[in-house]
Amino acid sequence: MRAPVFEIVAIGNELLIGKTLDTNSHWLAKQVTRLGGELRQVTMVRDKHEDIARAVGSAISRRPDFLLTLGGLGPTHDDITLSSISRLTRRRLVLNRDALDFLKRRYVKRLGPGVKLTPARLKMARFPDGATPLPNPIGTAPAPCLRVRRVTVIALPGVPNEMRAIFTQSVAPMIEGFGGSRRFYDQSLMLLGIPESALSPVINQVMAKNRSVYIKSHPRGIEKAGRARIELHFQVIATSERKAKVQLEQAVRMMKRKLRGKAIVRHVRRR
Repeated sequence: MRAPVFEIVAIGNELLIGKTLDTNSHWLAKQVTRLGGELRQVTMVRDKHEDIARAVGSAISRRPDFLLTLGGLGPTHDDITLSSISRLTRRRLVLNRDALDFLKRRYVKRLGPGVKLTPARLKMARFPDGATPLPNPIGTAPAPCLRVRRVTVIALPGVPNEMRAIFTQSVAPMIEGFGGSRRFYDQSLMLLGIPESALSPVINQVMAKNRSVYIKSHPRGIEKAGRARIELHFQVIATSERKAKVQLEQAVRMMKRKLRGKAIVRHVRRR
């Protein structure tokens, strides 16, 4: 069974001016990978209808299994993600009854039974026609999920704790249902004394003999004569921890053999 393919579109002027660090995409990348998915692209755009529509449309044209958008779901004037998706897909924005019920319950719980749903608050329950709300375990508004040309588009909030809660409760089970028991496993070796240029052909040799394992070198610090410091990262997607362990350890043993006398292994990390 193949890995589900993902793309992310992160939305917000604050990301592009450097005011806010996009930790959401970083967290999602780790979660998607851990669950056996394949994240192929992350796009960052400003709060403009044409930019959001262009980025979302371009992602859909590449036919990932899942497209996750981040941000722009709130009640303010610059929260335009859903209206942009609505224009792109030519699905009118409608008051989603399930989303409205959820919204009412949240506001009553937080502000009391006399709370009024203002137009700004109702905006958070207006979804592109055909969308399904995913529950927000800790926030006010649910997240819309809709199918567009065989792509599952999920609009997640930009507030990190809300985004993580919705992903964990609703999106992660979708990935598990798609990919079955596939999981990501990795291991690292910390090497001293071998420059990356000399390490490269060895990596190629080990990968050629262990085709299920991907190996990537990460220089740590400035390389000096005889004092290169490199993290060597091994990764595999397998259907069981036992199978992954066998594949990883075989590749690691071969790498150590080929590096004997050329580098010092200082540290081994597993997860």
